[in-house]
Amino acid sequence: MTQELWDLRKSILDGRYDDALVLVDELELMSRKSYIRNIRSFLIRLITHLIKNQVEQRLTNSWVASIKGSVLEIQDLNLQDNKTSHYVKQDEWEDLLDAAYDAAIDPASAEIFDGLYTPKRLQTMVDKSLIICRTKDFLNLTYMNSQKSLPGAIDEMLRDLLGGQEWSEGK
Repeated sequence: MTQELWDLRKSILDGRYDDALVLVDELELMSRKSYIRNIRSFLIRLITHLIKNQVEQRLTNSWVASIKGSVLEIQDLNLQDNKTSHYVKQDEWEDLLDAAYDAAIDPASAEIFDGLYTPKRLQTMVDKSLIICRTKDFLNLTYMNSQKSLPGAIDEMLRDLLGGQEWSEGK
């Protein structure tokens, strides 16, 4: 990005404003891709833990912390600097979710029951549509809640997961 900024500066100083605008567009695209890449990594972490929850049918404090942290980070990263628009709009998650689900299978298989299932075997055990649906529910919270109210909304949704009631009661 440093080269692009240098080229932008030179274009402006040389009065080549069309070239400068092209560079601004490129920089904007690079920035958006960077945000999307970071969001994707937290999405993979979120889905990994939802897969673990579905297969092991329990919810641990560690998983809760990871799920909650992922959703909070996604909200923070997805909100653009103007605080009114998002990098990923509410109806634009499908491709990201599909790719993140595929990427989450390997780490989930390594963690579920200490790596008992291969990724291929795990895929046959998991209800992908349910995982995607639950993930969308968590993502929707990021649009409907402020940063302050989001943790409580996540806790409410966590209670609906397998083992969530026991987790919330401290059992």
